[in-house]
This record gives sequence, C-alpha cells and structure tokens, in this order.
Amino acid sequence: MISRQTFGWFAIFCSGFCFYMATVIIRWAEPVTDIETSYFVFFRFSLGFVVVCTTMFIRKQRFKPVRYHYLIGRTISNTVAVFCFFKAIETGSVAEANILNMTYPLFVALFSWFIIRQQRDPIALMIVGVAFAGIWMILSPGDIAIGKNNLWGLASGITAAAAMIYLNISRRYHDSQTILFFMFGLGSLIILLLFHRSIFWPDKQEFFFLFACSAVGVLGQYLLTFGFLYVTAVEGSIISSSRILLAAILGPILVADPSLTLSGWCGALLIFAANTSLALRKSKARPLQ
Repeated sequence: MISRQTFGWFAIFCSGFCFYMATVIIRWAEPVTDIETSYFVFFRFSLGFVVVCTTMFIRKQRFKPVRYHYLIGRTISNTVAVFCFFKAIETGSVAEANILNMTYPLFVALFSWFIIRQQRDPIALMIVGVAFAGIWMILSPGDIAIGKNNLWGLASGITAAAAMIYLNISRRYHDSQTILFFMFGLGSLIILLLFHRSIFWPDKQEFFFLFACSAVGVLGQYLLTFGFLYVTAVEGSIISSSRILLAAILGPILVADPSLTLSGWCGALLIFAANTSLALRKSKARPLQ
C-alpha cells in the first residue's frame, strides 16, 4: 500500500511536471495563434480565481483578510514573476526559462541575508555564490555577452523569490484559500488594467491553448499545496527543483529546443545542487521570521 509520504512525493513531482507542461503549451501555441504573454497570465489567474471561489463556496469558507499589505505584496510580486516567466518562454528557450525561474530559492537566501538578521548563514551565502556561476553559464553560454532573452527568466526568479518571502510571512495571518483568492483575483485585475488591449474573445483553437495552459498551471498549484501536507519542506523543495532536470531533458523532445550545451548542463546542475543544499540547510535553521 502506498504511504502518504510517497503520495506526497508523487504529487509534488507531478506539480513540477504540470508547471513545465504549461510552458510547453505556450510554445506549442506560438506558431498557430497570436496570443500574447499577458493573455496567458490573465487566463491562468482568472481560472484560478474561479476554482478558488468554487472550492470556498463548496466548503463554506469565508474570505478573511487581516494584513492587506502582505497580500498585496504577494500578489504584485507573483504577478510580475509569472509574467516574466511566460515572457521568457515567448522570447527564448523553454528549458532555460524554467531553469532560471527555479533560481528563486537562491534569491530567497540572498534577500533573507539582508532582511532577516536571524537567517544570516555564511555557508548558505557561499552556496548562492557558487550557484551564481551556474546562472552565468545559462545566461552567457560560451561567450561574455549575456543573452538578453534569458534576462526575463532571471527576472522571474528574482520576483518569485520576493513572492515566496511574502507568502511565508502572509501564512502567519491568512489561510491558503484567502491568499489564493486575493492573488488570483487581484492579479487578474492588474493584468486586465495593464494589458486590456491584448485580451480578446478567443476562437476554439485559442481557447483550447489558453484553457490547457491555465488548467495544468492551476492543477500544479493545488498538487504542490496538497503534496506539502505529507512531506517535509526539505523533501518538497528538492523534488520541486527536479523541474530543472525535466526542462533540460524534455525541451529538445517536446518543443524542439536546442539541447543545452555542456556549459548549460553544468549551470543547470549547479543550480539544482545549490537548491538541494539550501533546502537541507534550511531544515536545520529556524523558520522564516
């Protein structure tokens, strides 16, 4: 009989696969549709908002905001992170976009050094320094010039780190449904206000890509939340980082991305190893303050 821990591992791995498949669907849509990045983000948030509202209605839960500034901070940083992530896929390699997006644990450790005195870990800072060598290998394979398209991916990692810090703090005051309700609802509104010209009534083919991308993304979010109920934070973080390896291996197969160079593979493995090391060190440290 499958244990709860094993089921949790599987759920988190599947969440990473769902997040990766959402990016693959965006790439598949590019040759046959004119859907812009902002529309994918808007549709994903809108679908997430509908799902959250439906589950809250079924469970008879109420929206219970307490600290609005944490909810707003989480929403804005997450919205920017998702937009930059999807933009990285639109303009560059799906594999490199996913790998650079998964640098967020490194930036969480870096930001925590300056923001949270209790979490100043010199060894963790050294790990981040080594990982930045991996980031450079992804950004600048084989030459000194940085690939500008990959800066979107790096920006998604940086802003996702801010979103994770806000999420960690916000969880002290709000339940998950309240956070998701605010994040999806306000996020949809922000995208609508800023990019309303990119949003239109889709035909059947466009709707298929929009819905498929959004559905697997929202499913990934719920699988991740569910999986963390049965595994430790360390186990979850390490398994989540497997998206780095998934992206590197499946990119050439699913979206005809060029295979990573030797430099790119070294960079991906350095980032994966750094994420794993930071997760293990975090298990011995105090919770985020």
